[in-house]
Amino acid sequence: MVLIRRCEERIADLCDLGEVRCPCHLCIGQEAIAAGVCGALGDTDYVWGGHRSHGHYLAKGGDLKALVAEILGRTTGCAGGRGGSMHLIAREVGILGTVPLVAATVPLAVGAALASKLRRDPRVSVAFFGDGATEEGHVHESLNLAALHRLPVIFVCENNFYASHLHLAERHVLDNLYLIGEPHGVPGERVDGNDVLAVYEATMAAAQRARRGDGPTLLECRTFRWRGHVGPELDLDVGVRRRDELAAWQERDPIARAAQQLAADGVTAGELERVTDEVQALVDQAVEFARRSPYPSPETLSDHVYYRPDDR
Repeated sequence: MVLIRRCEERIADLCDLGEVRCPCHLCIGQEAIAAGVCGALGDTDYVWGGHRSHGHYLAKGGDLKALVAEILGRTTGCAGGRGGSMHLIAREVGILGTVPLVAATVPLAVGAALASKLRRDPRVSVAFFGDGATEEGHVHESLNLAALHRLPVIFVCENNFYASHLHLAERHVLDNLYLIGEPHGVPGERVDGNDVLAVYEATMAAAQRARRGDGPTLLECRTFRWRGHVGPELDLDVGVRRRDELAAWQERDPIARAAQQLAADGVTAGELERVTDEVQALVDQAVEFARRSPYPSPETLSDHVYYRPDDR
């Protein structure tokens, strides 16, 4: 969680400096969901993310230097500098792709789960998506197909209460996202998304259920993004309530809560500071690595766009 927080804060600084040219959707404040879910998965399990997926990439084990280089558009990035913030991939640790289109990877996660079932391998697929994605029709189609074929997939709704600039209450009569799978036969659970242990335990139970062949689970992890929908700003004037909500949610900082629990379990303040210092050094090294890396050559602009027989 500290790695995600420090990396996102540095990316925000790079946005302010004008070094980042692509839109960045930051997950500061939501770190416990990525860490808790991915902590319950193995390297071979699949993860699919959306436009706010830096945390998913790092929590699943994606390379930090490759992430920062991708965001800065360099050839050493995880997608060769061609994708930017919202198109991340690390197949070696099961990250098969992130896509900015809302809910676009939900059916892809279901397809990956279907492949796992047909191959009879033990992999679980996870689809991360926001509360706004629940309003897309293919989310419900995916829930139905996953339930019908008892597929090993976990649907993780990161409910931060805002779809872009609209609060959940402006879009839904009822606050019941964890129940949206029930008509399709997918059990749901509401989880405190700022409690990393609660997220981990809920994901472990869902993963065990999936590996047994009992089918999918939907987890609604309730949290709050500290920065705006896109970019480094706080967006305090968005909507009628965000300014008051942000202060209240910052008091529920998932990292501070985890640190308090660790301290209660006997971890010293010095150990926590050491981890923070080590993470900061790694982030600094990643930024310098990205800055030293070259941009893609203009001659490669049409690469991977048109099919060429000799590309096989």
